[in-house]
Formats: sequence, structure tokens, C-alpha cells
Amino acid sequence: MSPETQATKVRTIVISERALDAIRAHGVADFPYECCGALIEVNGTLVEAPALKNTTGGGATRRFRIGPEGYREAEARAAEFGGRLAGFYHSHPNEPARPSQYDLDHAWPNLTYIIISVNAGKPGDITAWHLRDDRSGFDEGELKWHIGY
Repeated sequence: MSPETQATKVRTIVISERALDAIRAHGVADFPYECCGALIEVNGTLVEAPALKNTTGGGATRRFRIGPEGYREAEARAAEFGGRLAGFYHSHPNEPARPSQYDLDHAWPNLTYIIISVNAGKPGDITAWHLRDDRSGFDEGELKWHIGY
């Protein structure tokens, strides 16, 4: 597969309604600050989205950071479900659900990133992203809702 084809390949991310509802609720609860949390995958579906503490020192209205303790907490939560840590989510208060330069600078490969836009305290668009292998940017994924779980 050529790099051009690979860069445009759309990945489908299946997410449970419960996980989606948790992301929406967390985004609204933490508004006007960025919220963040983990994405737990079991059998190909993101089934759980546990909230994590935003440990940024750089202004939580525009940044998020998940510290080592939060990462360990997410890994333990994934093990409880018999799944894996598939990625992270965060909110963009009063901004589009698109990755920022900060998001690009701090992203890790092989993870899914979900961003929710929260405008004036109300949940908006939710998008999913994957870091390109060459770290030049993100490719948008397709979110599919899974009822149940």
C-alpha cells in the first residue's frame, strides 16, 4: 500500500452508547475546562470511557495532560474489563472537535483519540482520530455507535 493510500484509509471505531454518554457527560461537567479520559476496548468495541484527572499545568481551558498515575489507572481499568487501553478522549471547550497543534505534539502512535466539542456548556460534535505513522498529522476515523454493552 502506498503512503498516499495509507494516509487516507479511514478506520472505523465502534463505541458503545454507554461510553459515548460518559464522554458527553464528562465534557459538560468539566466545562469550561478540558476534560480527559481513557478509552477501553473489548472485542473491537470501545465499551468504557473512564474519566481521568486533567493534570496540566498549562491552563486547563486549552490543554489536557494525563499523568503517569492516570495512565496506570486506565491500564488497570482495562484489565478489569478483560480489554485493552485503546486510547484517550478529551474535550475542546468552545472549539471544534478537531486536533490542535498541541494534540499533535503530544499524541502517541497506535492509539485512538476522541475529541468532543463542548459549546457554551452543551455537548457538540464528537470525532475520532489516529496519528499518522510519520507524525505529520491525524487521520479522521469513522465513529459507529453500538447499542448495548
